Amino acid sequence: MLQDILSGIPLGFFLAFMVGPAFFVLLETAAMRGFRAALAFDIGVIVADVVFIFIAYFSTNQLLRSIKDDPALFIFGGSILTIYGIIAYIKARRATYTQADFEVQKLKRKDFFGIVIKGFLLNFINIGVLGFWLGLLIIFGPSLEMEGSRLIVFFTSIIVTYLVVDIFKILLAKRLNKKLTPKRITLFKKGISFLLIVFGIILILRGVMPEQMNDIEDNFENTAMNSKAKKVVEEVVKPF
Repeated sequence: MLQDILSGIPLGFFLAFMVGPAFFVLLETAAMRGFRAALAFDIGVIVADVVFIFIAYFSTNQLLRSIKDDPALFIFGGSILTIYGIIAYIKARRATYTQADFEVQKLKRKDFFGIVIKGFLLNFINIGVLGFWLGLLIIFGPSLEMEGSRLIVFFTSIIVTYLVVDIFKILLAKRLNKKLTPKRITLFKKGISFLLIVFGIILILRGVMPEQMNDIEDNFENTAMNSKAKKVVEEVVKPF
């Protein structure tokens, strides 16, 4: 059991710092609405992750692969994310802010539920998240003998680590609230909206031209790895 926990912890750290729509909206929520709102959003994201884990575990391999690689799902999810980003950008441009907008207000029960749903949907429409959990199940499942109790421990350690790291991220982002001004808050919201649009377009492109996008991702990874290797070599030979 301890080995299963130790195997999941590094993956939890990795998941917490994966850059995606939920990552930026979490930081925005923490800075704008406070700790409880951001935690509610994060709970929604985690619920979506748990749903994906169950789908990955209980579905057949053939069904999983057809879902994971279905271009229509990427286009659908990307379109929703892009439209959401455009609407958020337009609202940010038209909105006017006062000092009261910078003050963290007490979260009502209905607000809490709405933010949880927002986190769930924002994560659930990203079909790439299903691919991530499916990949973990395929890679680590055999070493865990596909035993239910061991898989529960493994994935729970990932989720708990992810949540703990996110809490620290929320606390750090919350400190930005004291530095917010009307101009900064507008730029902040526009920036988050723009990033959501970019991620949505990327999802659409993955559905429209999957092979080309895979080639671009492979080239980017190879370039990044070569650049990193070059820096390592330079550091090694520098003393000489």
